[in-house]
Amino acid sequence: MTTTPTAGEQIVHARGLTRDFVVRSGGWRRTKRVVRAVVDLDLDIVAGEAVGYIGANGAGKSTTIKMLTGILSPSQGTVRTCGYDPRRSRRALAREIGVVFGQRSQLWWDLPLRESYRVLAAIHRLGPGHRERLDELIEALDLEAFLDTPVRQLSLGQRIRGEIAAALLHSPRLLVLDEPTIGLDVLSKERLRAFLVAERAAHGTTLLLTTHDMDDVQRLTDRIVVVDRGSVAYAGDLPGLVRRVGADRVIVLDLEEPTPPLADLPGTRLLATEHDGLRQRLALLPGSTAAAVLAEVAGRAPLRDLTIEEPDVEDVVRRLYATQRAGG
Repeated sequence: MTTTPTAGEQIVHARGLTRDFVVRSGGWRRTKRVVRAVVDLDLDIVAGEAVGYIGANGAGKSTTIKMLTGILSPSQGTVRTCGYDPRRSRRALAREIGVVFGQRSQLWWDLPLRESYRVLAAIHRLGPGHRERLDELIEALDLEAFLDTPVRQLSLGQRIRGEIAAALLHSPRLLVLDEPTIGLDVLSKERLRAFLVAERAAHGTTLLLTTHDMDDVQRLTDRIVVVDRGSVAYAGDLPGLVRRVGADRVIVLDLEEPTPPLADLPGTRLLATEHDGLRQRLALLPGSTAAAVLAEVAGRAPLRDLTIEEPDVEDVVRRLYATQRAGG
C-alpha cells in the first residue's frame, strides 16, 4: 500500500497548463475553430491539503482534473502529480491517486459490490493486508448491508459511498472528487462529508474537490481556487475571497422592544429595520467582530436573539466573475 504523505510534500505542481479543443461545425463546407478550455493555469497542492476547485459550468474544472490524472494531455505547459508526468506514467500514478467522478462509475455494474473490491485489489496488486483497509472503509461508510447487491441495484447514495471506498482501497496519497455529492439527498451528503473529514484526520489524505455545492466547499476545504474561462481568478481562503469582493457578514438583531434604527453603531452599516425596530439587520464592517457589536448593543437596547448570516458563496463567486470581467 501507499505510504502516508509527508507534510509539505508537493502533490500537484502545474505551470502554464493549457488545453485546446478543436470544434468542427457546418454542413458540406465544414469549419473548425480552436476553443481553449484551460489557459496558462498554475496550481500547487501540498500533502495533506484540501483544496476546492470551483467555477461555473464550462470554466475548465473537469478538463484540469483530466490533465492532472493523465486522461488528457496538455496542449502547453507542464504538470506533475505525485511526482509523475501523468500521461507518461499513468500506471504508476494510478497507484498514488483515487478518483471519483460523480457521473461515472469505476465499479462493475453487474457484479456485487464486494466482487468489485476484489477485482480492484487485484488490479492494484494489493496484498492480503488490504482486507484490513477494506474492513475499515466498510465500517466507516456503512457498506455492510449491501456488499452482496449488484452495483446496478444500488441507490445513488449507496453507489457513491461504494465509489469512495473503491477510490480509497489502495490508500492513495491524493483523492480527487469531481462533483461527488451531485444528486444526493441531504442525509447522504452529510454522511459523506463527515466521512471525508474523518478520513483526512486519520490518514492525512490530500483532497482536490470540484463541486457546485458550496456546503461542500465550506465544510471540506482549507482553501479554494476559483477558475473563470480556464484561468485562475482567485486562489486563497474563503474569507479572503469574501473580503475581496466586498460581500457582507450580516448580524440580525431581534430586540425585546421597538428601538430606533441603530445607524450609528460602531463597526456596522445598517441594512434594514423591521417591525418598528424590533428586528434590525446590520452589515459587519471589515475588522469588526460580532462580540464588539453585541457589547455596544447591550448598552442601548435589551436583546432577545441574534443570528449571523454568512455570505452565500455562490453569490461571492458571481461577484468575483463580474469584477474580473469588468476589469478585463
